[in-house]
Formats: sequence, structure tokens, C-alpha cells
Amino acid sequence: MKIKDLKKEIIEIGKLLWDKDLASGLNGNISARVDEKRYLLTGRGTCLGRLSEDDIVTVGLDGNVIGKGEASSEKLMHGEVYKSFSEAQAIVHTHLTFASGYFNVNDKLIPGTFESRLYLGDIEAVAQNTPTVTDAAPVIAALKANNIVMLAKHGALAMGKNLFDCFLLIQCLEESVKMDAVSRLYSQASQNKTADGQDISSGKESVVGKKFKLFSKEQIDEIVRLVNDDAKLADLGTKSSMTMDLAVKLDETGVAYNFKFENGKIIDVGENDDAEFVVSAPEKVWRAVFAREIDPFVATTQKKMNLKGDFAKISKWYAPCSRLFELWQQVAVE
Repeated sequence: MKIKDLKKEIIEIGKLLWDKDLASGLNGNISARVDEKRYLLTGRGTCLGRLSEDDIVTVGLDGNVIGKGEASSEKLMHGEVYKSFSEAQAIVHTHLTFASGYFNVNDKLIPGTFESRLYLGDIEAVAQNTPTVTDAAPVIAALKANNIVMLAKHGALAMGKNLFDCFLLIQCLEESVKMDAVSRLYSQASQNKTADGQDISSGKESVVGKKFKLFSKEQIDEIVRLVNDDAKLADLGTKSSMTMDLAVKLDETGVAYNFKFENGKIIDVGENDDAEFVVSAPEKVWRAVFAREIDPFVATTQKKMNLKGDFAKISKWYAPCSRLFELWQQVAVE
């Protein structure tokens, strides 16, 4: 995309954030990648709701401004994100009112609706000790698991394939915090209850002691054993009539396994991706999933993993699939 068009998008997103009360004063900054060496960044002391093309500066990944203008003081953070994530094409950082207030007194947010949990997952605050990010390493580490992070006492940061994706994550986070506040007014129910009343405070079961080679036959056999021995999944699968073909695929090698489910039980496994639903991802993402660093549903909605198939159809099996992924994550990989 041409620089002029990217600047136009930055201006539009800035205005949208402002109009939706997701930005205020001279707080926040927006950037968009131009190419492998440059990105556009809003200037220092600019108002996101009243941006002009002259307020947007070109910055090199080396941190130096190209041409005229003074870049936002957060150029280090933006540059490090672009250097660390080749898939990142846009970044939005803004000082959300409700989310910032929530994380002033809480370390973690568990969204209260299915939709929010699919898009956000659980959000944990990243500690910050300075008004401007001077150490981007904790931010980068958090972004490996989630495309949106909350910087303690410093606002939210979202990365995405485009600026609108970033806006949606920012908006979803703020709305989730508002919903949490309203829920507390209606009830004193524990924050450890999800929207469907499931208690998740006790954590997941312990991981199986042995470690397996990723996408090996031995790993798949262990997954099948755990799944078919699990009473909870059997109950959820029967109640929801979870009968489908679900394949998982490793992008780098093309190795795939096709699980045939009947009422929550795996009755057959094929070594192919000829299935109604196919979940594929690169090795680093699959490793993060099995290490419990990434929620598979969130990874799918944030496009870290690719889902082939009708999402609306598979979503009716959200409960058994959630249990399925919990069991998968008990099988540690080397």
C-alpha cells in the first residue's frame, strides 16, 4: 500500500478511536508498516482524533526518523514489535480509561462472554516501570501469546494485519472491562466464573510426565488415549452430539492427522487433512499451544492458527472442544 493511503488509514483509525472514547487528550500512538525497513508512526504530542498527514512520521526499523518530523516517544516499542513479528502490519497503543482503571487494581482479566474469550483470551498485565516503554522484551514476550497486551499503568497495545484489526481488539478489551464492572454491580459472583458458570479457578490438570516429539505418532496416540478416557469430554460430547472430522496440520512439514469424532469419542485417526475442519499452524505456534502459552481458540480468531471450515458450525461444540484442547495441552512436547 502506498504511504499516502497508509497515512489516510492512520488518520481514519485515530478518528474512530477518538469518537468511540478509546483515546483522549494527546495520549496514544498508531503505526503501520511500509516495508521491511520502514513504518509510519504518529508524531510526538499529536491528538489521535485530529491527525493530519503532517502529524505522521516515517521511521526506520533502526529507530531513526526518515525525513521531517518528531516521532512518538514510543518508537522503540513500535520498532521492536515490527522487528520481532514479520506478520505485524499495524499497531495501536492507547490509554483506555476503563481497562487502565481495571488493571490498576487487578493483574488479570477473564472476559465474561464467549465472543470476548474467543478474541481476547485471558489478559494479564505486563509490568512497566517508566512512562515510556524502555524495555520492550516483556511486551514482545506477551505478544507471542496474544495480539493484544495490557501495559500496567500505561494502556493497551494491539498488533494486527491491519489497523482495523487492532481497533477491534482495543474496543473488545474496553467493552469486556465495562461488562466486568457492570456484572460486579449486579452480583458479587467470583471473577473466576465464566459467562456459562464454569469455575476455572482451580486450574488445569497436571501435564503428562513424558514428553513427545511434536506431531509424532506417539504424541497423537497419547492424545487419543487421554481424550477417550476422559469422562467430562464424553459427557459434553454426548450432550452436544459432537460428531465430526477434525484435522490438525503442521505447516512446515505438511504432516497432518485427521481425528474422526463420534459423540465426543475418537473412533479413528487418519494421516491426512481431508476433513471438514482443519486447524493448521507453524511449529512455533503449535509448541506454544502445547506449552499452554496460547489458547487455541484465541489463536484461531487472531489468525495465529488457520481454521478451514465453517466456524459457526464448530462453535456449537465450543464446550467439548475447549475440554479437548485442555486434554491436548496435557501432552508435553520435547
